[in-house]
This record gives sequence, C-alpha cells and structure tokens, in this order.
Amino acid sequence: MFSARALFPAVVLPLAVLAALPALSSSEDAWAQFRSDVEAECAKLVDAPEGAATKIEVNPFGSEGFGAALVTVTLDDDTADRMICIYDKQTKAAEMTAPFAAGS
Repeated sequence: MFSARALFPAVVLPLAVLAALPALSSSEDAWAQFRSDVEAECAKLVDAPEGAATKIEVNPFGSEGFGAALVTVTLDDDTADRMICIYDKQTKAAEMTAPFAAGS
C-alpha cells in the first residue's frame, strides 16, 4: 500500500512542472515587451538635431533592477554622440547620461 508521504512527490512534481509551462511560454513575450518599453522611453529622451540618425541598442535583459540602452546619435558631419539610457524596471522611468567624450 502507498503512503501519502510517498505519493506527495510523485503528484506535486509533475503539477509544478505543468504550472511553470505558461510562465515559460510568456517569458519571451515579456522580455520583448520590456525591450520595447526601454526603447520607447529612451527615444523620448533623445535630443537630436534635425537630420541626425539615432540608433538605440537595448540590452536584452538589463540588470535585476534596471534596463540599459546604448544610444548613438550620428550627426550630419558623421561625428557621433554616445550616451547610456538607464530604465528603472520598477518605476518605468528612464534617464539619459551626458554624451561620452569623443575618443573614449
């Protein structure tokens, strides 16, 4: 005869795996939404002159508390300003650093 103690792991483990499946399938969708949110918030902060090209490269996952993106603004004379956009995952607010010095 089986005891309840012996059956517990045999029942709980498969149920736990099944419960995790929806989270795994939505995880990539959640990360894609995160990257889209970071890009959108960072784009709002870009102050580029007319005719400049802007490229926003979002780090796929960021850190535990923050998202990050490298923002490059290429000017008409082919010089470029590079900045970091930092996105708070909790408040969903973004901040932009000042441009890096040329040659750094």
